[in-house]
Amino acid sequence: MKRLIVVCEGPTEKEFCKNVLQNFFWQHGIVLETPVVKHSGGGVVPWPTLKVQLVNHLRDNDAYTTMFIDYYGIKDDFLFPKWGEAKSIANHEQRMEFLEKAMLQDVPEMMQQHFIPHLQLHEFESLLFADITAFEKNFMSSEMDMKKLKRIVSEFPNPEEINNNPKTAPSKRLEDAIRGYQKVLFGNCVAMDIGINKMMASCPHFCKWINRLVTVVG
Repeated sequence: MKRLIVVCEGPTEKEFCKNVLQNFFWQHGIVLETPVVKHSGGGVVPWPTLKVQLVNHLRDNDAYTTMFIDYYGIKDDFLFPKWGEAKSIANHEQRMEFLEKAMLQDVPEMMQQHFIPHLQLHEFESLLFADITAFEKNFMSSEMDMKKLKRIVSEFPNPEEINNNPKTAPSKRLEDAIRGYQKVLFGNCVAMDIGINKMMASCPHFCKWINRLVTVVG
């Protein structure tokens, strides 16, 4: 079995890896390890801090290292490589690929073959819009506004395009449409009901990441 270290932004991403990704990768001969980002109260940390943790993992030559971190949480002063240049790229998926390449090139060259950087566009909750009928299995109709969820899906070409804004990001939209929505608890219950195949079918950047991990690591 091959080992893959997935540095998770927080408990939501860690639980997602455990409940949704782990079995999928196991079938491809890959064992997941899911440490969370260090020196964080929950959320992304500046690149210099994150890079130290990534490089420490990359010193383990028997494993590959990737990351499951929301693009939405990164601030301008977090010093991610080529962050300013990336802002001029209108296409969101191309912007993520540009930033991921910049992160790859910023770690020591001898470690690059074992590093597969990834930024989730725009955040973990975008994956939950891959199949909103899954919410019906976890909430009573009186607890949610299904019409609002359907309208959100119809407004974007795919779930990953749901916009990056403090008031209208995927997680904020779910909190607005579902009474009592809690990210860690309910997010992963819904994610398990959706399943990785539907997420990959609806979310192109996420799909590329998963396929690349299978190809490179497996």
